[in-house]
Amino acid sequence: MTEVRVPTLGESVTEATVATWFKKPGDSVAADEMLCELETDKVTVEVPSPAAGTLSEIVAEEGETVGVDALLANITEGDSGSDTAPKSDEGETAKPAPEAASDDGGDQGDIQGDKVDVMVPTLGESVSEATVATWFKKVGDSVEADETLCELETDKVSVEVPAPQAGTLAEIIAEEGATVEANGKLAVIAKGAAGQSGASAPEAGTRDGGDEPAAPKGDTQYSTPEAGKGRSDVEDAPSAKKAMAEKGVSRDQVTGTGRDGRAMKSDVDAAIAATKSQPQASESKAPSRAPSAPEDADREERVKMTRLRQTIARRLKDAQNTAAMLTTYNEVDMTEVMALRNEYKDLFEKKHGVRLGFMSFFTKACCHALKEVPEVNAEIDGTEIVYKNFVHMGIATGTPTGLVVPVIRDADAMSFAEIEKAIAEKGKRARDGKLSMAEMQGGTFTISNGGVYGSLMSSPILNPPQSGILGMHKIQERPMVVDGQIVARPMMYLALSYDHRIVDGKGAVTFLVRVKEALEDPRRLLMDL
Repeated sequence: MTEVRVPTLGESVTEATVATWFKKPGDSVAADEMLCELETDKVTVEVPSPAAGTLSEIVAEEGETVGVDALLANITEGDSGSDTAPKSDEGETAKPAPEAASDDGGDQGDIQGDKVDVMVPTLGESVSEATVATWFKKVGDSVEADETLCELETDKVSVEVPAPQAGTLAEIIAEEGATVEANGKLAVIAKGAAGQSGASAPEAGTRDGGDEPAAPKGDTQYSTPEAGKGRSDVEDAPSAKKAMAEKGVSRDQVTGTGRDGRAMKSDVDAAIAATKSQPQASESKAPSRAPSAPEDADREERVKMTRLRQTIARRLKDAQNTAAMLTTYNEVDMTEVMALRNEYKDLFEKKHGVRLGFMSFFTKACCHALKEVPEVNAEIDGTEIVYKNFVHMGIATGTPTGLVVPVIRDADAMSFAEIEKAIAEKGKRARDGKLSMAEMQGGTFTISNGGVYGSLMSSPILNPPQSGILGMHKIQERPMVVDGQIVARPMMYLALSYDHRIVDGKGAVTFLVRVKEALEDPRRLLMDL
């Protein structure tokens, strides 16, 4: 008797709900065949069979809440040797040899012989899973060593997965949209001449190109059955089942393109798109009926949120729910900073090889103010306040996929040139999606510059667990009274959002005033005033 238990669910996740059982007591199961699906508050987890045999008992029924390592079911081993073996069209039982096709890509020993596994790379500190975003190759394609095979999305960054060697992509195990764990298996590459293994794959009866006889034409492993006519012993992908249920699509409308005709989520999307593109014959045959206005749903586009966007949404909402967030405002006359920048920008760029912008002035001014008001540079840990005697400055950066916050470490010890170089380098890497997780962790304070998009005023949201964030805005000439005269001055609104649990109003206002003073008279930075 083999026990089926709840696997590790991820960091800080202690329980899950049994969503779906794909087998019932008495059914034969193969090793690593999917038995059931668990749902947590973050991810969906598939539970494979630990051994071949017969599912003798289901302990946790659908809808039950189970903890980590809880007993889900029991499997009786050895009773299903003939029942679970794949059968040919003539009804004969195929040999249960290692070459037989299985959902996990075949026997590991064979893969090590003439095939190479493509594994999920290290995703970064505290990151345990990713989503397969895009496959750039399909089964049968030739690949070169280090050629990009697919792209994974984590909560913050995209990770490219290169081919470990040249050969042919023999099998894709984790389809687009699948959630994979660190060091999980993504695909299998066959060694040897490019194209040979891939060309024979559709005709082979096994996954490793062994000596098993070829399956009859029309029932090959990678053949695509007609819509709704996949093999009855093949389970559709859970994501596909869920999509069909949500969209109201029947199985006979979907043409499965996965292994053995298995329906994937992309197949469901294709079926929905095909249905929408077909002319409404019933309406065209009823001339007496007045043409109706297009349905709103037909003019909508539904796109799944990326993991990055989901994380941004969750963290911003968590910040509002957790912190006692408050925003205070001030304005700064940018005349002196602009004059200083215009006077020295050419010489600065010639000597240091980087342009002199406003961000270095604001970074320096914030570091100066944080020394006087250290609680803005602190964080709450339970019932304790952790004061940071350094400044790791987060610079919020907009990218095509969402907002990220690369961190400049020890910004308080940097010169203007070092700050400008760090901002330029990390900004470029952020826009190219090349930032690592380590480069976005550990910040103690954040600056967000909405002014580059034309924002005149806003209330930035905290970046937990930080206690302060400064919002910069558009520089706009406004009439100001200077020495009794009304003059036009380049003014900018500043906004400091802070956690009122740790920062009092006096400290927040003092911080903004010190930033304002340092920018309106940059010489104060030199004198540490």
